[in-house]
Amino acid sequence: MKDSKSWRPFTANCCSVEDQTIFGNFSRCKTSKSEFSKNIAPLPSFRRLSFSDLSRSSSTRINEDLAQSFGPDLFDFQLSELRAITQNFSTNYLLGEGGFGTVHKGYVDENLRTGLKSQAVAVKLLNIEGLQGHREWLAEVIFLGQLRHQNLVRLIGYCCEDEERLLVYEFMPRGSLENHLFKRLSNSLPWGTRLKIAIGAAKGLAFLHGAEKPVIYRDFKTSNILLDSDFTAKLSDFGLAHMGPEGSNTHVTTRVMGTYGYAAPEYVSTGHLTTKSDIYSFGVVLLELVTGRRAMDKTRTKNEQNLVDWTRPYLSSSRRLRCIMDPRLGGQYSVKGAKEMAHLASQCTSLNPKDRPKMPAIIETLESLQPLRDMAVACGQWPPSPKSSNKYVVYSPKGNKDSKIVVIKNSRMAFHSKSK
Repeated sequence: MKDSKSWRPFTANCCSVEDQTIFGNFSRCKTSKSEFSKNIAPLPSFRRLSFSDLSRSSSTRINEDLAQSFGPDLFDFQLSELRAITQNFSTNYLLGEGGFGTVHKGYVDENLRTGLKSQAVAVKLLNIEGLQGHREWLAEVIFLGQLRHQNLVRLIGYCCEDEERLLVYEFMPRGSLENHLFKRLSNSLPWGTRLKIAIGAAKGLAFLHGAEKPVIYRDFKTSNILLDSDFTAKLSDFGLAHMGPEGSNTHVTTRVMGTYGYAAPEYVSTGHLTTKSDIYSFGVVLLELVTGRRAMDKTRTKNEQNLVDWTRPYLSSSRRLRCIMDPRLGGQYSVKGAKEMAHLASQCTSLNPKDRPKMPAIIETLESLQPLRDMAVACGQWPPSPKSSNKYVVYSPKGNKDSKIVVIKNSRMAFHSKSK
């Protein structure tokens, strides 16, 4: 099981009575492997849109119901139109892929629909053989069709044609936070940019949690945080989002879905879902921003594979924190800011959900760190590089008559042949 893939243990009856409470006959029954089962309570209905209006599986009826519900806010695209703008979903236009399917870049013209602006778009094509199916497609349409915020990716339209299910989003030119943090070919994100991304993502979560009927995102992770041209963070992929508890209920009980390393431990063990589950995941992402390490990394030694467990002993001490800071920052980070962010991450990932702060307090803390300029490298808080590291070291290697000089700089070696 790969860390970047969503893990979703299902019961055998993937279209259970509980599913039908909301999604009617939409879900296509697919048996999937299950590690364990949970007792599932009936899912609460959405107040802003009645799922009873979306109870027939015919694509024609689905399109009629969605058009009636959303009107001009979402565009209903034809499959032929989306094929045309992506060159028939060419691999040359491929942006990425996951459990849902593939995502391709395209460009829509203002003449395609009245009221549609000419713009680059991202087209997500459902893989009908994948674990995520129609239910997640519908959840995305309904959540993003109703919820609009500068830190949520904007859904432009959808396509429901026969068995095909597609979504059309605004194009995010900087890609995902995951790629910037963990792909070796990308430039390291500066500390200020990391802080900006954390604040933007926090505001997106705060909007969801503060809605009239709170929404639990349930899949907060670096791959779902997309970045626009100026690194403004926007949350994407609402396929696993869930409405919060109703009335006097303190939680909702549901199937355990999410990604290893990000899911709150109490949710994994009980299936009890609250907004504090999202806050745990947010804390994990803060740790990734601080350390430059993945939430789960099976390539590391056993005691370093789980980021939360590995970092916990280091977070309370500035001296020890220095040892786990992302080396790609090169000491160009605020000492106080890193300490405060580490403390905040520790609070967010507390094993007791009641000890985790709420999103408004998290945003306030993060925004207070933006003016700080006490860079570690300037304060003597970052291990300085050896003086010799910026100089050339010359010596003659043994046993090689043709190579007389080895030049080393920044741990890179270049062999120069002996001139004749």
